[in-house]
Amino acid sequence: MRILIQRSGNSKVTIDGKVNGKIDKGYVLFVGFTETDNEKIVDKMISKTINLRIFEDENGKMNKSILDIGGSILSISQFTLYANCKEGRRPSFVSAMAPNEATKLYDYFNQELKKIIHTETGIFGADMKVEIYNDGPATILLDSNDIC
Repeated sequence: MRILIQRSGNSKVTIDGKVNGKIDKGYVLFVGFTETDNEKIVDKMISKTINLRIFEDENGKMNKSILDIGGSILSISQFTLYANCKEGRRPSFVSAMAPNEATKLYDYFNQELKKIIHTETGIFGADMKVEIYNDGPATILLDSNDIC
């Protein structure tokens, strides 16, 4: 599982001209799954994500989590996080989890997040337009191979 975290001032996702999710201060998460991912890995990645201290404290140091600042999450499915560009000029996505299984894990991921923190989402597989006000800018990549 990979999560690309972008610290956001305000962001939204639009699908078919309609805003589907919108947040103020918090994270925009791009979430991708690979064949070996499961709910146990998702749970560990959620814990890492919400407890990651990448918001500034009163001294200007990255020392506060999204929970500390009362932020929100905009979660976007992103199978292209598993693009393999090693050979040729066209990315291969063979490492990405099949859509029917990835949809289940993405839904589980969002349901579990919503138990902890205000979470808005895109729609799995939809053509989404994501507007991000990247605060910092700050972008962090979490890979379950490095964490779990």
